[in-house]
Amino acid sequence: MHRGRPLWLQAFRNSKHPLTLLSLAVMGSGCFRFRQFGKGLLYLLSELAFFRFFFGFGWKYLSHFGTLGENTQLKVWNEELQIYQRVPGDNSMLILLFSVLTIAATILFVYLWVLNLKSAGELCLLDAQSKHIPSFREDLKSLLDSRFYTTLLAAPMISLVAFTVLPIVFMVLIAFTNFDSAHQPPGELFTWTGLTNVTDIFLGNQTKTHTFFGIFGWTIVWAILATFTNYILGMGLAILINHKLVRMKKMWRTLFVISIAIPQFVSLLLISRALEPMGAVNIALMKLGLISAPLPFLTDKTLARICVVVINMWIGIPYTMLTFSGVLMNIPADLYESAELDGAGPFRRFTSITLPYMIFVTAPATITTFVGNINNFNVIYLLTGGGPFALDYYQAGKTDLLVTWLYKLTVDQHDYALASTIGIFIFMIVSTLSITVYNRTSAVKKEDMFQ
Repeated sequence: MHRGRPLWLQAFRNSKHPLTLLSLAVMGSGCFRFRQFGKGLLYLLSELAFFRFFFGFGWKYLSHFGTLGENTQLKVWNEELQIYQRVPGDNSMLILLFSVLTIAATILFVYLWVLNLKSAGELCLLDAQSKHIPSFREDLKSLLDSRFYTTLLAAPMISLVAFTVLPIVFMVLIAFTNFDSAHQPPGELFTWTGLTNVTDIFLGNQTKTHTFFGIFGWTIVWAILATFTNYILGMGLAILINHKLVRMKKMWRTLFVISIAIPQFVSLLLISRALEPMGAVNIALMKLGLISAPLPFLTDKTLARICVVVINMWIGIPYTMLTFSGVLMNIPADLYESAELDGAGPFRRFTSITLPYMIFVTAPATITTFVGNINNFNVIYLLTGGGPFALDYYQAGKTDLLVTWLYKLTVDQHDYALASTIGIFIFMIVSTLSITVYNRTSAVKKEDMFQ
């Protein structure tokens, strides 16, 4: 017997019983041999359901997966009615969508087929060892006892695959097509184009290359500034309010919490209107005689970028302050007392106790905030709309992030293929930065230090 093979597989291969071997073609046969009729029936029904789905529905689309359709929609003149009638053609979108679904169903079927063989092999192994063969009822009871984790994880895993993995696979495949405004099904077909969209971004199209790297650079700068200005100033505000000399701490915290209670999109839209050339801010400054002409808060590239960073600080600092307040309240007071007895001053106590403790506790949340700022759609889109717009950019403005550019390409320009390509790059950037930085934080390296 081969040592590298699982015991159930060895038992299955050594079995000569026809019902066990029939499991290769008719799922559940091995269970029927040992009178596990319920389990065997479920395997058999799943096999019949898959074949009906595959040959009755899925194959119709999967057979066109290589071309994404050949027949376009046509207009045919009807002599009898004296009108043009539309003759339906292939739909590339449905072909791609249902092909992905069919492939996923096939993978699931193969998994169930292997489970069917494993079940038959394990039953043969129990029979050879003269052990008790559990009934179908006992197997069901085990799902609420020894295998309860399987029961709990089933629904989340199915939801993850159905609503996250499959849409991501579909989006990734779109990036290798020419699905744009000129190829809109069902009127027009789109086809596979390979790496054309990738080469357009990096090599092929000068405007798209300039736009991508310009927006990518600003996205990273924005994420760093938006994260660490809120982090540092929120920390300083929390330390200030938490200081023993400051009175009415609850009142100060409440004032900042009130600013959080206002929905963010309302604040951003109001500020956007206030910063317009004839908005409240410019009018007030001109009335006071501080300026003679409206300032281009949202129409000048540099000033617009400064505005979004400053306004993000006004919106984000209260959240950070509350987080750090909770951390400060949980730092053991005896650490400060011991440091003070040893002669450590305020700065020394801050750098040796407060700051390390804060960084340790908040590092994972800070990484999450940084990733969130890379994809911070609300602040940019509601405040500046990505503007000011520029002719040297492809359908984008100077304050656009990758995520807002992706949105414009999808909703405004219907350039789904390029948008999907950008979405892939956003995922690669975010996942790489998150994993790399997280694994280098003290929260991971010294997770046992602060107990």
